[in-house]
Amino acid sequence: MTAINEWIDNEVKTNDVVVFMKGTPAFPQCGFSGQVVQILDYLGVEYKGVNVLSADDLRQGIKDYSQWPTIPQLYVKGEFVGGSDIIREMFQAGELQSFFGEKGVATTAPAAANG
Repeated sequence: MTAINEWIDNEVKTNDVVVFMKGTPAFPQCGFSGQVVQILDYLGVEYKGVNVLSADDLRQGIKDYSQWPTIPQLYVKGEFVGGSDIIREMFQAGELQSFFGEKGVATTAPAAANG
């Protein structure tokens, strides 16, 4: 395992929720990263944002680590969940909040009404 892969692995395993993104949660630098931040903020999830633009080896390393070609990437309790499309679809279907609940990750958003 390369040094960058070890670093990524440590971030994924030591943070309950981590987003590898372009920019930071306060200043996303692409629309897709911004969408994921908005969804997580809306749900009131505590998460760590990692700016992949801070280092070229990190930007490529996260793609190699997950074998997923795009940024952002969301990890929950060490598990790769997906990129912005998957996160948005899970959120719109009401599945994302349940997923966090199943993983034992607290949210502050009110439960979605079904029906």
